[in-house]
This record gives sequence, structure tokens and C-alpha cells, in this order.
Amino acid sequence: MYTPEASRSIDLTTEVKLKGFKAYEVDPRANGGHSYNRKDFYKISLTSGKYVFHYADRSFETDEPILFFGNPRIPYSCEVITPTLDGYACLFTEDFLNLSERSESLLQSPLFRLGGTPILILNQPQKDAVATIFQKIMVDQESSYAYKDELIRNYINLIIHEALKMQPTVNAPEHKNAALRITSVFLDLLERQFPIESTNDRLELKTAQDFAQQLAVHVNHLNSSVKGVTGKPTTVHIADRIVSEARALLQHTNWSIADVAYALGFSYPTHFNNFFKKKTGKIPKEVREEVL
Repeated sequence: MYTPEASRSIDLTTEVKLKGFKAYEVDPRANGGHSYNRKDFYKISLTSGKYVFHYADRSFETDEPILFFGNPRIPYSCEVITPTLDGYACLFTEDFLNLSERSESLLQSPLFRLGGTPILILNQPQKDAVATIFQKIMVDQESSYAYKDELIRNYINLIIHEALKMQPTVNAPEHKNAALRITSVFLDLLERQFPIESTNDRLELKTAQDFAQQLAVHVNHLNSSVKGVTGKPTTVHIADRIVSEARALLQHTNWSIADVAYALGFSYPTHFNNFFKKKTGKIPKEVREEVL
């Protein structure tokens, strides 16, 4: 169903894709929270109110001002228990921030990394200082200043640096079963890549090594954890999910087989054909013809 909130979300998505960033003031009437959906954007938000944040396999509850750092590759959701009092948010792409070589390391900091501290509770002076930076971003993004992108990039870096200087006040609870935690997040990350909705999309995480790098663990540790918990190797989970998505795309879209292959991360249609036949006993064309 069409709603003004849905329209605003579409407008934000379009603007961030075009410009690489977008800052905005949080609607003080917003009280529905938000759930994770696949995005291409990093997010930094400063908000007040009572919330429960779910980030990967952890949850944080607070009714104090918080600074949140969202990574588009790690699932998160927010439940708002009381209406938002005030706040700001900034969405930006990795490419936008990585135009500065120094920024690349900031995206690998504990603020954005799985297992790090994505939420900081702020005192009033800290909140006021960060709010001032957000306000500057909002003013400058509307200006005609020729170098405003670089200026805004510096502001975002400044927020990250200010957060890194703060003593984290929310500590991640230790999980009794680290293998279960890693497996849970791996499976969540795998599923979050689907469905593929456009021929312009392309699977980013395709191998066990890709997932291990994203999770900041050694690939052998990931493989042993997943195999120990599920009884199936990491590669089998990935292959099974790719096959499932391939069937859906072949049966429910009019994309060419080459487009399907590209979207699923295969460099050549022949590689996709060989993979699919090995897993299913059929070539993609046969599956497509079954529904004609």
C-alpha cells in the first residue's frame, strides 16, 4: 500500500544513489521504528527516545540519546518504544566516503564492523556537539558551494572520529556458543542478498572467503563453525541458495539467461550453465521451458 512514509523512503534512496549522501532531520512524529531491508548505504543517526536496536545477533535497549552506526551488509532493525523526541540521520554510500583514502579505514573501525560497538550512549554535551555537525551537513548539502561534497565528507569523518574518541558505553554480551553466533549471522547475511530484483543488481558475497572477509574471521573458522552447527559446509549453503534464486528468476522473469547468470555473480553464461546442471541435473533453459 502506498504511504507518505514509503514515498519518502523512495525519495531518500533515489537522492543517495544520485549524490552519494543525504542528511535529514528525524520526523518527531515517527514511532514505528524500522526493519532491515537491503540497502547500499551506510547510516549514522543521532536520536533521542526509548528504543530497542537489534544489530546482527545482538540487541540494545536504551532511553538515552544514542549515536548509531549502520553497515548495509549487517542486518539491523529498530523498535521505537516511545516517540522520537529529536534527531538527525545521514545516509551515504561506501564510494562517497572512500573517495578519501583515509576514510576507507574508518569504515573498518569497530563502529561499523560486526562484533564492534555500533551504538554509543551520549551525554548532553556530546549530543550537542554531534548535533551541531549534523546541522552543518544539512545546511551545506543545500548550498551551491563547489566543494560541498568534500566538506560533507569531512563532516562525516569528524562524526566518526568523535565517536571513536568516546568510551563505548554499550558492551556486546559474550555468546556462550561462538560457532552458533557466526553461523547465525552468516545465514542472515546470505539470505539478505535475496531476492534479486533487477538486472542491475549483482550478488556481492558469492564464496566462503567473501563471507569470512565480511565477518572478519578466518575462512577455516567460518567453515568449521557452519559445518558444526548445520551439518553442511558453507559452500553448500551458498550454492543451494544461488540455485533457489536461479530457479525463481528463470521461472518468474523474462530475463535472458545471460542476465540471470550475471546477476548471480557468474562472469560467463557457460559457467552458470555448468554450475546449474551440476547442482540440478538440468540446464537453465530446461527449467525455463518447464513454465512455458
